[in-house]
Amino acid sequence: MAGNRTFTMIKPEAVAKGYAGKILDHIITGGFKVIAMKFTHLTLQQAQAFYAVHKERPFYVELTEYMSESPIVVIALEKDNAVADFRTLVGSTDPNEANEGTIRKRFAESKAKNAVHGSDSDENAAVEIKFHFKDNEIFA
Repeated sequence: MAGNRTFTMIKPEAVAKGYAGKILDHIITGGFKVIAMKFTHLTLQQAQAFYAVHKERPFYVELTEYMSESPIVVIALEKDNAVADFRTLVGSTDPNEANEGTIRKRFAESKAKNAVHGSDSDENAAVEIKFHFKDNEIFA
């Protein structure tokens, strides 16, 4: 059975361009309930820990440097079928391939600077939420 929680980050370039509010509105309009949210700035070490699963990938260094360059917004979300529905709302990693009306089609700069992160499984959503939020910061 699909879970009812997922995790997202509004990435540095989207925050810097002032898109955080518009993206959050898009998420809420999409039927998601915000259960935890904070504005934060990852250190390089935190970004490396968060993306450790990609450590052997060629984009790892660039990704972790990018994600630690300036503030982000981290958000835990709730909705039936949360992970799959959020990935649909977000759209393809490459904004040029994303469907019209998706977050990445509207707000992403490129495949590398794609506005938001979205959990890819229920298991990873739980890990990612726990990485960024203490139990007393989640209000379901």
